[in-house]
Amino acid sequence: MARATTVQRIRRHAGEAVFLRVAGPDGPRNRARIHTAPGPRWFAPERPVRQVHGDASMFVGGLAALLLQSLHPLAMAAVAAHSGYRGDPWGRLHRTSTFLAVTTFGTSSDAEAAVARVREVHARIRGRTADGIAYRADDPELLTWVHIAEADCFLRAHQRYGRSPLDPAGCDAYLADTARVARALGADRPPESWHELALQMARYRPALRATAASRDTARFLLTDPPLPGAARLPYALLAAAAVDLLPPWAKAAVAGEVPAAARIPPLAARAGGRAVTRAIRWALPPAPPPPPPG
Repeated sequence: MARATTVQRIRRHAGEAVFLRVAGPDGPRNRARIHTAPGPRWFAPERPVRQVHGDASMFVGGLAALLLQSLHPLAMAAVAAHSGYRGDPWGRLHRTSTFLAVTTFGTSSDAEAAVARVREVHARIRGRTADGIAYRADDPELLTWVHIAEADCFLRAHQRYGRSPLDPAGCDAYLADTARVARALGADRPPESWHELALQMARYRPALRATAASRDTARFLLTDPPLPGAARLPYALLAAAAVDLLPPWAKAAVAGEVPAAARIPPLAARAGGRAVTRAIRWALPPAPPPPPPG
């Protein structure tokens, strides 16, 4: 009994630490509202987007998405100049994770309000790259790139590390679900199937490359994260799994920022990714039950 109590205590403390790191100090209050507030939702309980976004594989997919998104020079320039990811990386993570949770699990009215806030922020972001090329955050082309990089990485991570990978029809349904959110944000014709996603990725491929800003981001995310010492080994395994998840050309673009001594072979990266996602899944408490229908 004492041993079981000790394990339960360790599990609770570990789960709280992970959740607060990702969701922030307002996470518990936000979580309760997102999952228990009465009202219609954008996505029914059985929709694939809920399965994917509620799984621990999102930790790998989210990091991979940041690395992939950074390879679009205009998107990276906007992030570097306006997001504050270096000065407040956890704040950015809290905002992103809350937005994903609200639009996936929250009421329709809360999802619409979250989208409106993001669109308002995007409307104010303008600038030029170091090469003098103008960008704006509400550009449908950039919004579509950010979306497909996320959708691709979230789905690939789920298929590799998720508790219950989707069948082909489920993958297409997931992309159709996420396209609804992307359109609300202003993306242009977001993909609604694996086939459409592949076509979109191929369309963007000529514009994607490593830049000084993307290399700086990769170094920050992969070798210099703002974490306590005890968390660095699990994070290193998570980071290796995220790099391994990328397409070969993208992997080559970011792998050079990982010191040779810290590089992990693909099989070891996948074993580490499975171990870390299982540990996170074990530690995190289940979401509160939804309100009864009616």
